[in-house]
Amino acid sequence: MSERFVADVGGTNIRLARAVDGKLLDIKKYLCKDFDTIRDAIKGYFDEFPDVKFSSGCFGIACPTNNDLITMTNHHWQFSVKALTEELALDWLGVINDFTAVAMSLPVLTDEQKYQVGGGEPVAQGNIAVFGPGTGLGVGHLVSITEGWMPLAGEGGHVDFAPVDDIDVVILKSLRDQHGRVSAEQLLSGRGLLQIYLALAEHEGVTPQYSEPADVTENGLSGNCAICQAALNQFCAVMGSFAGNLALNLGTEGGIYISGGIVTRFLSFFENSQFRDRFEAKGRFKDYCAAIPTYVITEPDHALLGAAAYLEQNFKG
Repeated sequence: MSERFVADVGGTNIRLARAVDGKLLDIKKYLCKDFDTIRDAIKGYFDEFPDVKFSSGCFGIACPTNNDLITMTNHHWQFSVKALTEELALDWLGVINDFTAVAMSLPVLTDEQKYQVGGGEPVAQGNIAVFGPGTGLGVGHLVSITEGWMPLAGEGGHVDFAPVDDIDVVILKSLRDQHGRVSAEQLLSGRGLLQIYLALAEHEGVTPQYSEPADVTENGLSGNCAICQAALNQFCAVMGSFAGNLALNLGTEGGIYISGGIVTRFLSFFENSQFRDRFEAKGRFKDYCAAIPTYVITEPDHALLGAAAYLEQNFKG
């Protein structure tokens, strides 16, 4: 029996699945450090299904993918796409950036796999954008084409941070003193939440009590620490301004999506934060942004779904 496979490759884990009729089956996760090469990891997955002949596949990987030679940013794996295709005896193999896979998942997500926070109904075939605060700040875009959807690559997380209110200015000054230039990623990431907390603590003349983003989140949600709570509030507010800028940049009438595991940890807090207020605070374009829906992706396997969607669109077999 001939089948397709998909994978999501990060610096720590590789997750693989069978892609059958648009569904993910037999999802398994392995530690990258347990394998000398990516070929060994994928072959290990294949070996768990001796009755299946895998003929094609696609995976998203956390590094640039614009050349045949792929070198991972946060792991030692390095490989040639052409050679790997031959070694795995595949008819076709797609290797895409991890955020391209995230972007490709957006049109196939169901209402149960995402949570809407504000806005109206998405425009069918309208432009879409996604960003993901995590270790860094990934950004992706999708535009509709005759063949389906075309992802647009870029480094949108590294645009300049633009302060909106007085608290933003306090944070900007603190980070600029430390780093010189301040990018959006400096605030909208795990370390960004911590840096917001440290900047606010410095401004209030308070000795910081926490050194991990998770502690800031926990004590902000519980109300045990006023500065942690303020940091979490500002994190959501800055996210709203950034998302609104994405909406204006590409005219994302199909919606703006938020991926990554950070926001799903405090979804209720996020929904009641200044996120949508700042998203819509675009002067004469307030009504324009107010109509655009924003979503938090709640499906943990969306990158695998995106790899499957890319495979389905680009290799008909």
